[in-house]
Amino acid sequence: MTAAFPFSAIVGQDEMKLALLIAAVDSTVGGVLVFGDRGTGKSTTVRALAALLPPMQAVKECPYNCDPDTPQAACTAVCPVRDHAERDTAKVPVPVVDLPRGATEDRVVGALDLEQALAHGEKSFEPGLLARANRGFLYIDEVNLLEDHLVDLLLDVAASGENVVEREGLSVRHPARFVLVGSGNPEEGELRPQLLDRFGLSVEVTTPQDLKTRIEVVRRRDAFERDPPPFLKKWKRKDGQLRRKILDGAARLDAVETPDSALEDAARLCMALGTDGLRGELTLVRAARAVAALDGDAAVETAHLKRVAAMALRHRLRRDPLDETGSTVRIERAVEEVFAG
Repeated sequence: MTAAFPFSAIVGQDEMKLALLIAAVDSTVGGVLVFGDRGTGKSTTVRALAALLPPMQAVKECPYNCDPDTPQAACTAVCPVRDHAERDTAKVPVPVVDLPRGATEDRVVGALDLEQALAHGEKSFEPGLLARANRGFLYIDEVNLLEDHLVDLLLDVAASGENVVEREGLSVRHPARFVLVGSGNPEEGELRPQLLDRFGLSVEVTTPQDLKTRIEVVRRRDAFERDPPPFLKKWKRKDGQLRRKILDGAARLDAVETPDSALEDAARLCMALGTDGLRGELTLVRAARAVAALDGDAAVETAHLKRVAAMALRHRLRRDPLDETGSTVRIERAVEEVFAG
């Protein structure tokens, strides 16, 4: 297996890295959408996150990575609900599963195990990509080119947190809770509004325009590809520090206070921008709380809201035909007005 480029060695793209760290600390923030130019490290950063994440406790040999501490959410076919003490557990890597372009519905949701059926005459379920992604990340490159029937399927699963398969005489229901991470190039087509709204955070990445940054990107990538082991060793300590930061952030997340003043600031900002619904406020507050947890702060403050405002709201703005400025600029302008003084 090819080693992933170290997360801490990625040059620039700070907003994208922060969004992924937020999702790693608090999966309830929702998915992360990364749109931008080709060759800007979108897929590299997502795969680097997979190598960075600390392992998780799961029911041993369970294809759905069921959590032994929440038996009520277990897959009844493989992990019957019972006391934690009766379960064999193991540390497993947090799954980061690729959903390739052209994937069939059977491959995504799972299907009848034909080999088992033909060899033994038994009907058994062969789990799909959604099963593998449970409690982890499902990564879709070129998400804006995803076929409509798969978009509808993902929307259903993302809303319910479980995958239901009924076909060929099989009826299977299993947990499928994952963080959706999508990347794409806006020049190749827009994302369906229903799926766009399912992403908690939206990040824009661009090609670096300053000479020093471009040189450093090329230098590090070239060094990694020519001789990976020493490069990985060089960045192992910083990746370890980031891993501990994620663990500490997740552990203190529930203890971070969200004062009424922060809720009021979030609501005022969303009202100023005219965002539809209340999902914007909810995501903004959750993302700010995750940042506070990552920073080791005890409560959500205005500074945290400012850091995540653009990524939490830029894909939720209505198009204004009288305002030609981009969504990021509109948010920055509203932040300055709402939080003035």
